[in-house]
Amino acid sequence: MVTDRPRFPRPLLTAAVSILLSAHAWIAVSATIGMGVTTDETAHLTGGYSYWHFNDYRLQPENGNLPQRWGALPLLLQDPHMDPRELVAAWHTSHVWLIGQHFFFGSGNNTDYMLLTARSAMVFWSIAAGLLVYFWSRNLWGDLGGLLSLSLYVVSPTTLAHGALVTSDICATFCLLAATGAWWSVSARTDASTLTMSLLTTALASVAKFSFVLLAPVFALILLWRLAAGEPHLFRGVGRFHEWRSKLLPFGGLLALHGLVAWATIWACFGFRYEPFAAGLPAGWTLFASWEQILPPEGMRRLFFDFARAHQLLPEAYLQGFAFVLAASEQRGAFLAGNYSTTGWWWFFPYTYLIKSTLGELLISAALFASLIAGVFPAMRRRFARTLPNLFPLLAFAAVYGVASLTSNLNIGHRHILPLYPVLFILAGSLARPGMGARGAIAGALLATLSAVESAAARPHFLPFFNRVIGGPGEGWRHLVDSSLDWGQNAPRLAEWLRDHSSPDETVYVSLFGSDDIAYHGIRAEALAPIFNFGRQRQWTELTAGLYCISATSLQDVYGPLAGQWNEDYEASYHRLLRELRNEIATGARSSDIQHTLRGEQHPLWNLERARFTRLCLYLRLRPPEAVIGHSIFVFRLTEEEVRITTEGSMSELVSLLQKQLDARAQGN
Repeated sequence: MVTDRPRFPRPLLTAAVSILLSAHAWIAVSATIGMGVTTDETAHLTGGYSYWHFNDYRLQPENGNLPQRWGALPLLLQDPHMDPRELVAAWHTSHVWLIGQHFFFGSGNNTDYMLLTARSAMVFWSIAAGLLVYFWSRNLWGDLGGLLSLSLYVVSPTTLAHGALVTSDICATFCLLAATGAWWSVSARTDASTLTMSLLTTALASVAKFSFVLLAPVFALILLWRLAAGEPHLFRGVGRFHEWRSKLLPFGGLLALHGLVAWATIWACFGFRYEPFAAGLPAGWTLFASWEQILPPEGMRRLFFDFARAHQLLPEAYLQGFAFVLAASEQRGAFLAGNYSTTGWWWFFPYTYLIKSTLGELLISAALFASLIAGVFPAMRRRFARTLPNLFPLLAFAAVYGVASLTSNLNIGHRHILPLYPVLFILAGSLARPGMGARGAIAGALLATLSAVESAAARPHFLPFFNRVIGGPGEGWRHLVDSSLDWGQNAPRLAEWLRDHSSPDETVYVSLFGSDDIAYHGIRAEALAPIFNFGRQRQWTELTAGLYCISATSLQDVYGPLAGQWNEDYEASYHRLLRELRNEIATGARSSDIQHTLRGEQHPLWNLERARFTRLCLYLRLRPPEAVIGHSIFVFRLTEEEVRITTEGSMSELVSLLQKQLDARAQGN
């Protein structure tokens, strides 16, 4: 902790912090104006409102109860229409996606106003995280260091992208880091203030997101550090057991108290009721995924959840949400720089950090890494040893969260390492610490300015931000999709483009990723192999020339059954199925209706449509688009010949067409 630090006049410092945080909140919220619904927001806001309005917890228990409730707070004043009797079957099966679609787009509610007020409420957590970054950094490095850290946080495209969305990411970021800092304080000095703060932040973290469980190893590392720092000889031999016991017992009681408060908080947030289904609503036949779907047939996980359910240790919705997250983390379609996988890659998050952080953030990371390396040399070792104790909670948190990220199979979004950014910003404050001189402060200010310039250039498209290392946002789709780039946020901008650039008699096809409703935005188009269809009736249709509007996640075909695959066997199977089903439809032997659900479609026409879409995208990924909307929606104007070859032409015709595009690209380069 810095003690010989220059202090700014308190009114001036307060004004600077207030201006920075107010600017951050305004930029984050205003950037969402004109943005559509991102994929998860319908489920989060619908679930949160149902918790308040009905005291029912069947919808979306796999995400944090706290952020969903918080986002829905403004809706309590609006009293939007939500009547379970209108979708009884969906409530029976806890189908949050169908219920969410109806709540947002089929109930007469003011969707834009609901979203704006909910997003404005969510930015509270981003402000809170910014304050945490400032005070933690100021405590370590002084006033100037705190302002530098806060400035980096305020202008970061990562925090601006997620700071105002109705999701759990920014809320969990604050809660996890705040709980870590509070535990560090209470483990050093237990008094009324430190204990209250630690219990409060741990309680909030327990209902913010299921990554709350990572606090257990973080707390354990801090506890071991306290024991080692206070009594180094405790770790020498087993003969010191009585000294271990005298030190561990108070900490054990402290841990038990935190666990008890978290346990009580979880029960309180679920209405002190084990059953998720409230009386007076359609009976709950099942949660969205049944227990048999998300639990393995045997093993420790099965034993744990069976025991917890049998003894009702926690509310069923909380247990089911946790089990759902664990199951979903094992296998999920993912895309990374042209590669496809269902189990991810260890280098996914390091790679996303390198291409989605600003150049200023990367330079700061390099400087901090150089300082860490320098700490092993004798000339720097003493200074490093003096600094390390104050940095330990940050390093422990970063180590635990980093290892969990590297070993995770869930590689669908850069946002999952959002909690590591505040750690980086706090450490970056060391550039402006006393003893660094003017050069350190100037270097920090320049790097913060560089990040600010990059963010300003990206506004309002913070979600699809990519740095110049890979060519900027225009090249992002070649590296990452889903919530790192295309979370379904640009449907309103597509509608605006179509109004200005499409002809009245031009056929429009749309394949957007996400939960937005194109009809709500006035787009009259045919759905093209949608990933989510939300129970709408669809029919097989033959494709024609026209405008093809395809979002990046769909274009990369991440969640299709043939993601990243196409060979001669698939080609032969496709043509055979195309001939057979066309003939059956023509003779009346088969209906042209496509049976579409959210899970595991196996309907022949659905399979044929997805295969046709995969084949089409092989070509579109090489063909220059007519326009790119918000860096995430690609618009192609295709001719009859292009459509014919890509959907039913021979393999040789398709290869020839692909080669022409490759040759044209080579000449263009």
